[in-house]
Amino acid sequence: MSAPLQSPPADSLRAVLRRVYASPEYEWEEPRDPLGFVRELYTALLDWLEAFQESHPVAYLVFLAVLTGLLLGILAHFGYLMWQALRPRAVGEREVIQKVQRPRDAAWHQEEARRLVRDGRYTEALAHRFTALLLELDARKALVFHASKTPAEYVAEARLDEDGRSALTGLVGTLYGHLFGGAPCTLDEVQIFDRRAAELATYRASG
Repeated sequence: MSAPLQSPPADSLRAVLRRVYASPEYEWEEPRDPLGFVRELYTALLDWLEAFQESHPVAYLVFLAVLTGLLLGILAHFGYLMWQALRPRAVGEREVIQKVQRPRDAAWHQEEARRLVRDGRYTEALAHRFTALLLELDARKALVFHASKTPAEYVAEARLDEDGRSALTGLVGTLYGHLFGGAPCTLDEVQIFDRRAAELATYRASG
């Protein structure tokens, strides 16, 4: 007759289990919830609103009314921006056509430059004064004016003598320094620019 089976001592069994479950294969951790923090904040907000409603019912209604008005204002502003971005551009195109049909002459640009000087917008005044000069030189066949050209292109193509080309180059450098270089422009500088432009406008085409 065989001997009865004996179970191992409990202490040794627990020691074996601890060694097994202590191995790296049995190490595990709960996966992190990326939205857990948001859920906690949302739950805390709901709890706060509930407590606020119970303790201050009138203030709670006022608070909801303010939030509702703010939300409606945001939606209205967003709708306005979308309408501005998506509306037909017929108005802008019509303005461009009108400008093409009614080109500005040198006298108009000079008057605009004077108006801008009175308003203290000296840098913009320089641009209009330079445009007036170009139109005057175009009338004298010293160059061909076109709105798509850059000031530097006019220097390259101008049919002027050495002094005239040098004067035009100086005016372009001054214009670039204020328009694109960020250099501050004063009333004295506008007046000097205007005087030099008036002198250059008397040059006739060379060759």
